[in-house]
Order: sequence, then structure tokens, then C-alpha cells
Amino acid sequence: MTARSADGTELHVEVYGPDSAPGNAPDNAPGAAPAVVLAHGWTCSTAFWAAQIRALSADHRVIAYDQRGHGRTPASAACSADLLADDLEAVLTATLAPGEKAVIAGHSMGGMTIMAASARPAFRDHAAAVLLCSTGSSRLVAESTVVPIRAGRLRTWLTGHILGSRAPLGPVTPVARRILKYATMGAGSAPHMVEACARIVHACPRRVRHAWSNVLHLLDLDHAVRELRVPAAVIVGSADRMTPPVHSRRIAEALPQCVGLTELPGLGHMTPVEAPELVTGTIRDLVTTHIAMKEGA
Repeated sequence: MTARSADGTELHVEVYGPDSAPGNAPDNAPGAAPAVVLAHGWTCSTAFWAAQIRALSADHRVIAYDQRGHGRTPASAACSADLLADDLEAVLTATLAPGEKAVIAGHSMGGMTIMAASARPAFRDHAAAVLLCSTGSSRLVAESTVVPIRAGRLRTWLTGHILGSRAPLGPVTPVARRILKYATMGAGSAPHMVEACARIVHACPRRVRHAWSNVLHLLDLDHAVRELRVPAAVIVGSADRMTPPVHSRRIAEALPQCVGLTELPGLGHMTPVEAPELVTGTIRDLVTTHIAMKEGA
């Protein structure tokens, strides 16, 4: 289906599982499948959540959407954190009944989307709990360790030019897989995981990649973290070069209701792909604790 955002952008949305038609489960009625909403990261698409969709859709209504310019959602002339928040609000309104609660999970830019929407009315109406995977709220380029030199102006400059490059990524070759694995995944990542991530990232149009890199370079959502007033779990890989653990620790400290910070040894930035069972299990736990238990009460 599509959800129309505030500026008219039509967002590609996929709904899986029981009661998959929008509005079929008003107010989390007893026996209805609980809802999970998935927001992917920069240069990715709904395909990034394949493992979570497969595992959760048997007994959850799983809603995944393509961020603007990614996957099957068209690009827009403007890119900003506010637009990401608009888009998430549009998806929640289009797929959930009034007052229906969901667990909302975001990876990387998807986590930033959740933070950007933290004070929005639709978000507060529908969010029961959130999961923030491998994300940050500010200083993304300055604290990235993709360029393996000492922190400072030179590293920040080089990182900004690399991540913001307009160059096409080209076909997925062995060299391309090695580069992507170094930048975004842990050293022990299985070849099929690297291949899957490479194909998803390489499918992102270079103009979209460049445009959103500029937004991420200047992003400052530290204030929005403090507005995220629902239970929030945080996951990060210890070998994450894109958003190193310093970001997740800072977010966990600032969250009003942090329910756990999990640092995964040796894993990189692509945690939902690198640790699919753990990410899926965390989402299930949030549903059980913050939707199912409240219904039972």
C-alpha cells in the first residue's frame, strides 16, 4: 500500500502477517495480532528487515516502509529530519487504527527517524515502545571510525567526503563486498549477509545517497532523545564504524525510559542482519512487555 506524507510524497508500505489490512485490529482488541513498525536506515530498503519480517509475521502484524528516495518510494526535492518524522507519522496513521499501539524499531537513519518524531502527536498516540539499532543523534561524521586515523578535523573531512561521495557504487563485485564489509559489518560476518547488504546498499541511487548524507552530516537530535518518553531498548555492535558505541551509550543515558543497552561483541553497523535472532527477540520482548501485558491487564 502507499501512505501519503505531509508534502504529498507517496511512501511504499508493506504489511505482513495476520490482520494485515490496515485498521483490522482497532485499539489492540484481545486476540488481535500486535503491530510492529520497521524503519530502515540510510541507503537501505524494506528488504533490509527480511529476517525480522519472516520471523515476526507469523504472529505479529509487521509494517515496513521505504524511506523517501529508497526502495520503491520516490525521492523528493527536500531532505531533512523533519521530513523523516512526517513520513513515519504518515505510515502510523495509514496502517494503525486510532489509539492502536505498536512497537517501532529503527536501524541507523530509521532510529534517527524515531528520534525526530518523538514529540509528534501521531507517534505518541501509537508508540508503545521502541528499539534503536546502531544509530546516533549527533556528531555522526566526527565520531565515525570508517577512516582509521586519529579523531580530528582531517578524519572528519575525509569521512564526510567518503560518505557523501556522488560516485556510483557500481555492480556488486568481490572488491565492493570487501569495502562494504569493512565499513559496515563485523569481521566475522557470513558471506551471505555481506552479499545481501551489498545488494541492498548498491541499489540506492547515488543522488539519494548523497542528499541524505548531507542531512546526516549536520544532524543534531540530542534534544529529541529526551522527548522519547516511551520504553526504549538500544542495540549496537562493538565494531560499528558508522555509529560507534559512544553514540548508543550517550542515547541510553539521555533516554527518559531506557530499558536496556546491548553491545554485541565483534558486530558492525548492520545489526538486524548480523544478529537477526537477537534483534527479533528484542522486538518480541518489547511487544510482550509493553503491548501484550497491558492488554492482559
